[in-house]
Amino acid sequence: MTDDKDVLRDVWFGRIPTCFTLYQDEITEREAEPYYLLLPRISYLTLVTDKVKKHFQKVMRQEEVSEIWFEYEGTPLKWHYPIGLLFDLHASNTALPWSITVHFKNFPEKDLLHCHSKDVIEAHFMACIKEADALKHKSQVINEMQKKDHKQLWMGLQNDKFEQFWAINRKLMEYPPEDNGFRYIPFRIYQATTERPFIQKLFRPIASGGQLHTLGDLLKDVCPSAITPKGGDCWFLMHCTHCSVFPQNLSLR
Repeated sequence: MTDDKDVLRDVWFGRIPTCFTLYQDEITEREAEPYYLLLPRISYLTLVTDKVKKHFQKVMRQEEVSEIWFEYEGTPLKWHYPIGLLFDLHASNTALPWSITVHFKNFPEKDLLHCHSKDVIEAHFMACIKEADALKHKSQVINEMQKKDHKQLWMGLQNDKFEQFWAINRKLMEYPPEDNGFRYIPFRIYQATTERPFIQKLFRPIASGGQLHTLGDLLKDVCPSAITPKGGDCWFLMHCTHCSVFPQNLSLR
């Protein structure tokens, strides 16, 4: 993983062309033009939509502006899911650009968590990092890092700086040569057709007999019904978020 820098760079710079439009019931002083952005798959909506917010606030009355949130075809988009995962779950079969609706009122309390600042996103991101390292290295790598390393990791993601991020993240992807890989593979399987947020369980990269496990082995263990001979209409999308966090974010459709 740490040597595949060209592949890692290509994953990092994956983009989704997106069209943001203001919800029709929002009160504006003049017509709100759509706003277009190339969204990084590995980032979060609330990190990359400051320009969207400024664009639409220009045509709105200040008293009508509250917490911004986004939806796609009636489904509120969870800010704590990576952008690429959101697209794969909800819009992978649609034509581009991805059409996202912008709201400034009627926040869906039952569907979304509040996100009042980027500090909230950073806390969520670092919690995922720590959880993944606990599974892979018993938290040894993340605990040996200094606070400035944690901050560099976060700032690299926030500012879309590949080199800045991977200078720290590579440490989380390494293991001593004498070890047989990570203790467990951190992963989550998101299902587009169920209310259950995701599937997550302990899964070792190497079987008891010494052979390497494959993605098929993981799926057979975690959701065997999805890959039975009669399950031909099920398919998976693998979304690589930050590699140190959850390298296999799978959406099951």
